[in-house]
Order: sequence, then structure tokens, then C-alpha cells
Amino acid sequence: MKSRLIIVGLMLFTVFVGFGIIIPILPQLVTDASPESANWHTGGMLSLYSFVSFLLSPVWGGVSERIGRRPVIMIGVLGFAVSFLMFGLADGNLWIMYASRLLGGLFSGAVTACIVAYVADITSEENRTKGMAVVGMSIGMGFTFGPFIGGELSNAFSLNTPFFAAAALSLLTFFAAWLKLPESLTADKREAARLQRRESRWTAFQGPLKQLYVLAFFVTFSLAILEGTLQLYGIDKFDVTPRKIGLMFFFCGLVGALVQGGIVRRRVKQGQESRYIAVGLVISAAGFFLLLTAQNWIAASVYLCIFGIGNSLIKPCVTSLITQKTTVSQGVASGLSSSMDSLGRIVGPLLGAALLTAQAGLPFIVSGLLSLGALGLLAGYRSSDRASSRSQQA
Repeated sequence: MKSRLIIVGLMLFTVFVGFGIIIPILPQLVTDASPESANWHTGGMLSLYSFVSFLLSPVWGGVSERIGRRPVIMIGVLGFAVSFLMFGLADGNLWIMYASRLLGGLFSGAVTACIVAYVADITSEENRTKGMAVVGMSIGMGFTFGPFIGGELSNAFSLNTPFFAAAALSLLTFFAAWLKLPESLTADKREAARLQRRESRWTAFQGPLKQLYVLAFFVTFSLAILEGTLQLYGIDKFDVTPRKIGLMFFFCGLVGALVQGGIVRRRVKQGQESRYIAVGLVISAAGFFLLLTAQNWIAASVYLCIFGIGNSLIKPCVTSLITQKTTVSQGVASGLSSSMDSLGRIVGPLLGAALLTAQAGLPFIVSGLLSLGALGLLAGYRSSDRASSRSQQA
């Protein structure tokens, strides 16, 4: 199991490096191609990626129930490599850039949805949280290194170099999976899935779990607001530079990965997830509010790391609870979970820009309040789950 977790973790790391690698580079590429519409094209490409992933992640999850996780994951990683190769070769052609982002969203949805289901397949319920911590750590490290790698490679070579590097890394993980990643679903389970009526992703959005799905959306939504506005806020408040922003997110992601790999993976036992989610929401809210007081980028880095600690406690525990409690197939459940993340990344940056325009600190105030408000969702989930358990026992 350990070797399989390493491979799928590397795949997720690759996908989220690819997601982050574009952040410091895309505005410059789009400005060079269309300076009069740079803001619209930048936002459009970022939203398109997440929108396509949002629509199709549950579809990929359902397909993997029928043909197996492995082929869908392999298709996703290979397609992801092609999308970055296209972007690197676009040479200022906006249509090719948009096509690349569409393909990237399409195939990243295949990887993320199916890998979560794959981990659920190969871990027992008592080890599920540890497996999901590997998932969360890989995603966090991808987000950590993506912008940093993008900025460094574009500075050392060219604006196109990071995309070729992302394509090469995707191909390497494809071949590693080809050689070392076995199927996680038995033939009997796939045959049973083929005979079943295809489940809508919304069949997972029921009972106590629907409150967890909304909570997961809030968490990603507030993170996307932060990612979309911190640099603009910091320019006015403490003269932050793109390199400093890269370092800030690097430190935040590194702390988050250590929390997931050290605390969540080793300390959180089955049945304790809700407690850690509550602690994480409070810590995240504190990080958001503290950012309002930052007078320099070092202080902002510390406060961003506080947010990162809270966020890193929340996500793997929520994912673990969903996979433990779902009454539908793991593929459908993980597909919906991935879609909720994508939906947060579609809406978050757009709302963040509107809030920042209205008042400089408003994105962080709203994000902090969302984190505290999510405690109500968690309390509602726990109450509903206890009532559901009592009714089943009766």
C-alpha cells in the first residue's frame, strides 16, 4: 500500500504544481498577447480550468467505477501533460491558451477525482484518515512549489519554460504509474458497477453529509479568495513583490504539509475528525483576521502560516469523513467532493476581486467570518449524524 500511496501522491503533486505554476506567469503572457483585455483573459482562463473540472470530475469518478481507477488516472495524467505542452507552444495565441486550459481542467478532474477514490479503495476505514492526509499533503506541496517553480524558471529561462517542465513532470509520473500502479477495483466490483444505474453526483448530496460538502466548499472558497487577493492587498499595504508572495505561499504550504504529514497522519484517530475540523476552522479564521494587522511581509507570512495550519487540519479530516460515511459509491462521492473544490475556485477569485475593490481588507474579513460560520455546519452535521445513527440502531 505504501508504494501505491507514494505514486498517487506524486501524481496529485504534479497536477497541483501545474495548477500553481501558471499563477505568476499567466498575467504577463496574457498582457503580452492582449494588453487591453489582460484582466478579463487572465480571469477567464483561470475560471475555465476550474469550471471544466467542476463539471466533469463526477463524470470521471463514475466512469472509474465501471472501467477501473487505473485507466482513468492514466488518461488524466497523459492529457494533463498534453495541455501544458500546448500552452508552452501557444506563443501568444489566446485561442490555443484557452484550449489548453480547457484540456487542463478536463484531465485534472480525472486525476483528482479518481485518486481520492483510489486511496479510499486501498485503505481500511481505520487507516482512511492517514491515507487522506497523504492526499492533502501532496496537494498542499503542489500548491506550495507550483508558484515558486513557475517564478524561478520563468526568471531563469523564459515564460514558456515552466509549462514544458510541467509537461515533462506529468510524463514522468505517467510512466511511473504505468509500471508500478495496479488497479484498485476488482473485476467483480467493476462488473457490479456496470450493471448499476449510473448515479448522479447529487445522490451523494444527502443526509448529514450534505453539510460536510457545503463546509468543504466554504473552505476552498475562502482559500481561493485569499489566493486571488493577497498579492494585490500586499502591494498597497507593505509593498510586496511577486517573489515575496511566492515565498509566503511556500512557507504556508510547507507548514501545512508538515501538519498533515505529522499531526493528521499520526495523531487523528477514527472518530476524532470532527474535533480537529472545529479546531482548524478557528485557527483559519484567526489567520484571516490577523492578516488585516500585518504591517510587513514577514508578519503577513507568519499569519498566512497560521491560516495554513488550520486549513491543513480541516481538509483531510473532511475528506476522510465523507469517504467513511457516504451511502453512495466512492467514485461518485469523491467526484462530488472534487467538484465542490472546483466550484469554490471558480467563484472565490471573482468575489475576492469585488470585495477588494469595495474595501481593502474586506476579503479577509469575509473569509474569516465564513470560517467561523462553517462551525455551524459542522455542528449541524454532528447532530444529524448522531440522529441518523440512533435511528439505524433502533
